[in-house]
Amino acid sequence: MRTRPSFPVRSGLGFLFLFLAQALAVALPIEAQAHGDTVKVVVTGQREGHVTTEITWENDGDAIDEAVAATVNSASPDGSRTMGPWRLVRDAGSRTGWSTAEVLPPGTWKVTVDVGFPSLGHGEKEIAVPVVDPAPSAATPSAAAPSAAAPSASAPPAPSGASGAPASSASADPAAAGESGDEDRTVWWTTAGVVLIALAGAAGGVLLRRSRARRR
Repeated sequence: MRTRPSFPVRSGLGFLFLFLAQALAVALPIEAQAHGDTVKVVVTGQREGHVTTEITWENDGDAIDEAVAATVNSASPDGSRTMGPWRLVRDAGSRTGWSTAEVLPPGTWKVTVDVGFPSLGHGEKEIAVPVVDPAPSAATPSAAAPSAAAPSASAPPAPSGASGAPASSASADPAAAGESGDEDRTVWWTTAGVVLIALAGAAGGVLLRRSRARRR
């Protein structure tokens, strides 16, 4: 009975595993050298109070695909107010953009960003968060509307008579008509008196002339 030696087969498998291990060991340092040992952190500013940054690999500028562990601290110029530490979250639809979920209040802030993973990185910048005026509500009525509508609402409608004229005019018309009638009567009597006096004078003159004629 013949037996085949197994030594060559085992030796071939050992050399194969050794070659793969050496290739993997060489590939990892090359990849690490391509990206570099540090990351580049650029504080770009703020967006509605959220601190915005750009984080890439230092050597080649590639985006960092894995998660980034970073802390964001902010302080006022005089150091009286501080905010943080906050963490960075990736901006939606961006490979290199990162921002804070928290919001800085209005004012001037010195922002410092420190990255600890996947490599070390640091960035800082002074940014200004403006004051945003609240938009006026469309449902709030204007102050002029009630005052303009008040006179029409408080003034009662004026009563009208049968002819559509105001009651004061209708009540004043009979008195005016009575006064006009009295004036007409006064004028008539005055005219009649003047005529009677004239006739009496004429008659007296005639009688006086006749008496003188008889005496002659």
